[in-house]
This record gives sequence, structure tokens and C-alpha cells, in this order.
Amino acid sequence: MSEFVSEEPAFQFVEAAGTIAREAGALLKGYWHQGVTAEYKGDVDIVTVADKASEKLIVQRLAEVFPDHGVYGEEGTRDGLEREYRWYVDPLDGTTNFAHGFPVFCVLMGLEHRAPGLQPDEDGVMVAGVCYDPLRDEMFWAEKGKGAWLNGRRIHVSRTARLQEALSATGFPSQKRHESPNIHFYQQITLRSHGVRRAGAAGIDLAYVACGRLDAFWEFKLNPWDTAPGYLLIEEAGGRITHFDGSKFTLDSVEVFASNGLIHDEIQHVFTELFAGRELERIPTPAEFAARRAERAK
Repeated sequence: MSEFVSEEPAFQFVEAAGTIAREAGALLKGYWHQGVTAEYKGDVDIVTVADKASEKLIVQRLAEVFPDHGVYGEEGTRDGLEREYRWYVDPLDGTTNFAHGFPVFCVLMGLEHRAPGLQPDEDGVMVAGVCYDPLRDEMFWAEKGKGAWLNGRRIHVSRTARLQEALSATGFPSQKRHESPNIHFYQQITLRSHGVRRAGAAGIDLAYVACGRLDAFWEFKLNPWDTAPGYLLIEEAGGRITHFDGSKFTLDSVEVFASNGLIHDEIQHVFTELFAGRELERIPTPAEFAARRAERAK
């Protein structure tokens, strides 16, 4: 959901970050139209020349605009991580999509403020986040305390109040996919809702929850550069983001669960029962579902 706001608040970080993300997005579009060859950077994870070129551009621009900030990038940049401000950068979220010509990918940049004295294993505070989809020219951004935005419009999470009426999204890790329990989560949430989408770019999935296009998103085995911008977008849009058990989300988490907040507990209950190996409640029939809707409408 979005609303037009005639005057945006004064942003400290996202205007410059958005400019950088747009430049990186234009670079990616050039590679997209000419086509790229994928390389393997592990057993199954792939990388392209576009990922590397985009990260190089972003790191250079950040050094020019925010010379005192550190950068933690997916493609290997580890610069100034001890500094007070740290950018988490995914120069091309959705690399597999990109390499196959599937048109869902984005540029992600999230800024963490780490107060002096913070321990290395402690999270700072997310203060800015940008997700740019170059093919649709959609710029999602948020700053701490200033709301979440999409192309100049204030955005909010959806008002869907029941899982049965929800549209969610998930993803599957490229590594050890056969060992992931997510197929069971996917099946149960699909059967109990309007459906589950799998677009292959966690950054866009989180942004879509923030703007109300999706009601929830969950995934196993993500990295800080995947979730840092969406973490803030969700919170500033009025949603909720946690671990699967409902505890506070952390950047080093290998699991992420975001929702509009209204259906969070209902989905979390499904997760809890699946992890425990317990039998889930019977799925209502269409007639029972219709009766429930009619009762709520009275």
C-alpha cells in the first residue's frame, strides 16, 4: 500500500545511496541486454561479471560520498568494518535470475550504525536501506524514523488479517537444497493461504512485503547483505521481522521471517508445529472458509 506525500522528510543517507544504486542499476541493465556468462564461486553459487562490476562501482562511489564509512559486500569487499557506519552491499541480488534472463533482480544497500564500544558479535542499528529494481525503475528506501518509501510515495504493509487470505513468498538456498526443510513449510503455507511466490530475489520480496504486495516472506540461509535493507523497510512500513521463533531479528541470522504483523503469529504457529514434528490443524474446507468470512463481515 502507498500514499502520496507532497513533501518527503529530509534524508541523511538514502538520497546519495539511491543515486549510487541507480548508477549500479544502469550498469546492470547494460549487462542484462548484452547477456553475461556465469561463473561458479562455490559448488552451486554463481557470480557474473555484472556482480563484480556493480560492487566495484558501488564501493568507489561510497568512498567518494561517505569516506568514513565501512563496506561489507557480497563479492568480497571488506573495507573499514571497524568504523562507526557500515554499508552492507549486494550489488546484484538475484544473480541466478539475471544469468538466466529471468527479469527479477535488484541492487541492495543497507547502512548500520555501530556505536563505539559495540562488540563484534553485536548488531548495531539499521539507519538506512535502499532496494533498487532497475528493470521496473522502482526505488524502495527507508531511514530510521522517517518511514518507508517507493518512488516518492510513503508505503505501508498490507492489512490482511488471516493466513487464508494472504499471499506470501519464500526462497530456497542454492547450497544443500536437498537438506533444507523449506519444502515442508512451502507446502503447508501454500495449502493454508492464497499462495506462495518464489521470485528468487530476497531483497525484492522484503520490499514487496513493506509496500503491501506480499503479506509475508520467509527464507532459510540468507546473508546480511540480503536482509539489511529489507530489515529497515519492513519496520519503517509498520511490519514485523523476526527469527522463525518470533525472537528479535539479527543480521547474522540464517533465517528471516517478515510479515505485515497481523498474520505473524499464525504463520509462526505453523513453523513451530513443523519444527516440532507435530500434526497441524485440519485445513478448513472452502465452505468453512466462506462461512468464516461471512461471520467476520457481520
